[in-house]
Amino acid sequence: MGGFFGAVSKRDAISDVFFGTDYHSHLGTKRGGMAAYDEEIGLQRDIHNIENSPFRTKFANIFNEMKGKAAIGCISDTHPQPLLIRSRIGTYAICIVGHINNAEQLIEEYELTDGGHFGVMTGGKVNSVELVASLINKKDTFCEGIRFAQDVIDGTAAIMLLINDGSIIVARDKLGRLPVIIGKNEAGHSISFESFAFEKLDYEKIMELGPGEVVKVTAETVEQLAKPREKMKMCAFLWTYYGYSTSDYEGVNVEIMRYKNGKILAQNDKARGVAQDIDYVCGMPDSGTPHAIGYANESDADFARAFIKYTPTWMRSFTPTLQAERNKIAKMKQIPVKELIKDKKLLIVDDSIVRGTQLKGTVDFLLENGAKEVHMRSACPPIMYSCKYLNFSRATSPLELIARRTILELEGEAGFEYIEEYSSPDTERGKKLRKSIAEKFHFDSLEFQSLEGIIEAIGIEPCKLCTYCWTGKE
Repeated sequence: MGGFFGAVSKRDAISDVFFGTDYHSHLGTKRGGMAAYDEEIGLQRDIHNIENSPFRTKFANIFNEMKGKAAIGCISDTHPQPLLIRSRIGTYAICIVGHINNAEQLIEEYELTDGGHFGVMTGGKVNSVELVASLINKKDTFCEGIRFAQDVIDGTAAIMLLINDGSIIVARDKLGRLPVIIGKNEAGHSISFESFAFEKLDYEKIMELGPGEVVKVTAETVEQLAKPREKMKMCAFLWTYYGYSTSDYEGVNVEIMRYKNGKILAQNDKARGVAQDIDYVCGMPDSGTPHAIGYANESDADFARAFIKYTPTWMRSFTPTLQAERNKIAKMKQIPVKELIKDKKLLIVDDSIVRGTQLKGTVDFLLENGAKEVHMRSACPPIMYSCKYLNFSRATSPLELIARRTILELEGEAGFEYIEEYSSPDTERGKKLRKSIAEKFHFDSLEFQSLEGIIEAIGIEPCKLCTYCWTGKE
């Protein structure tokens, strides 16, 4: 994944963009970057590796190194950015958020090398940001180029350009899978993925771009360059997992959605008469916690933090490349409150169950500390398909997904013809899936939120939500 933040101001914009970009650190762990425009210096850029040190630390000296009344910043889980580009339509800095599936096809079809060279990353992979810039440069204006790039890309691309005149051009991705929000204060405008990022910097939200909408932002104005497209498919997983709790997307607050989602989970359990004799409801920290609070508020069990995540020195658990190292870090971060675990029946709510690689470690951790029962709930449906639009999961094969892998074990490849049945808790196949995973990881019960339940919790028309990772439907 990734996120970006930009500001155009009557005063120096570096401080706002530094803090605004830092507020997107939950969206990526590989690269951080900033670019700025100053009338005397021109465009400037700085990029750092943030895999083992946070954005804020790596860019602590940026106030002495960069200045300008217009700036952009990004957190990236993929390629280094922003890039500085000089082209026939202008000089600019560019950053993107998204995922491109057809990079090689685009390079060949549109002859992007122009008989010369094309910069590549280690292993020969193309920097997707340079690829998008090359597509933009095929047209006569920035707006035309952005629309062209988004039309030919198989995947998703939210695009932000800092132009060599001190303005910012920003476009929400074609189907609006990701948010782009504009804020305003007395000195200028800001552009953000996360709404809370500019609110903390005293900007007020004035608009949320529609799918594919393109605007040009200056300190005084926001000019629409291209109208929104009609179709929207916003990522539903934003609210369930990777969106930040204090943000609003399409008018729906993430934290409130998660409370509602947990409430619906509890109602489903009550209706089925399962896991009703529970001592405590606990959330997998951090994003599972609000779902668990919603569950507890609707159930007869109290919410408790039976284990606490120790964050001052430990990285996020998915950061390291090696799965064994990620598991080790996840274990080291979990500190038990033994009095809340020993001889207790616990129900754990997690935001999702993707690969299942840490599930056994979690339940073993609780059982070793004396838990009498451990029930697991996923705040979203079984993930059956690797995301091909946003790259939020590291899964390189569908069989890395625990639900898919379990279907293969139960029925072989023929079982993939019945994924919809396996997703449902009310079919025989669905019951077998849950029982098999529960037995494998020693859960006393396992259940997933239904597709209908998560859509109800979000409260947006189903046709406007992307649920591909659960349904495989585009």
